[in-house]
Amino acid sequence: MKAVFLDLHSLDCDDLDLAALKAEFSHFHPYPATAPQQVAKRIAGADVVIVNKVVLDRETLSAATQLKHICIAATGTNNVDLQAASELGITVSNCQAYGTASVSQHVMALMLALHTNLIAYNEAARDGRWGRAEQFCLLDYPIQELSGKTLGIVGYGNLGAGVAQLAGAFGMNVVVAQRAGGDTVGGRLAMEELLPQVDVLSLHCPLTEQTRDLIDADAIEQMKTGAFLINASRGGIVNEADLADALRRGKLAGAATDVLSEEPPVNGNPLLADDIPNLIITPHSAWGSIQARQRIVDQMTETIVALKAGELIRMVN
Repeated sequence: MKAVFLDLHSLDCDDLDLAALKAEFSHFHPYPATAPQQVAKRIAGADVVIVNKVVLDRETLSAATQLKHICIAATGTNNVDLQAASELGITVSNCQAYGTASVSQHVMALMLALHTNLIAYNEAARDGRWGRAEQFCLLDYPIQELSGKTLGIVGYGNLGAGVAQLAGAFGMNVVVAQRAGGDTVGGRLAMEELLPQVDVLSLHCPLTEQTRDLIDADAIEQMKTGAFLINASRGGIVNEADLADALRRGKLAGAATDVLSEEPPVNGNPLLADDIPNLIITPHSAWGSIQARQRIVDQMTETIVALKAGELIRMVN
């Protein structure tokens, strides 16, 4: 089988072991990145296409007459036209639960940084303010403990459950929201019941029509004054202009996001303004531990081995 990887550098920073994956193919051609106008030519003649974020639409798939399988090197499948693939007899697989530990620890790191004012204290030590202090310590910024705080989780899959487990180790009380647009689950709270009681709100749900702008000005107003918001899911779930406003006027004590509505933010973003207090932004890196990225490679290898044996695993169409 011949395979091409269209956007290797979205996954591999020259620190992963691809040997087992490469060994499954007679020909394996990885491209660091692929522009839209390059896709058709690069996948022509390939039996398997590996892709992270490059778009494979109906027109492109229809022209790839040799293509038998698509490996998505991620969980999200929105970049591949699954219906077209099915109609054309192309199987599509994804990777699952590879980043639970990585994302969960990143969320806790953001939560801890906000509650301890970690960034502000680091800056105070390095810019000389500590050296000018009258006492041995500098306590200019509020420090709060997580113990006893209530954490609200929206999206209770592998990631939400992973965060809940770590939060419990810090002594936090965890409450879980009902799924937006889903069936009622016992023990979970409607958003209007959950929002007023949480000290921290952590988002882990997919971006759908039901969750787009789920956290907007109205939702933020229902939260406690002084609460914190963490978003490690998708940028469109939070109305970014509304969040910026809530932070500027002190409705929320702080927020952290690993995602924005456009990535990379080549056209700017309301949250990138330099006058927003106590906001931490990381560049969609929560998932990216070396261990998590290696799991993606290992899962894709397992999928190809199974496919060659006539078995279908992790299929999404």
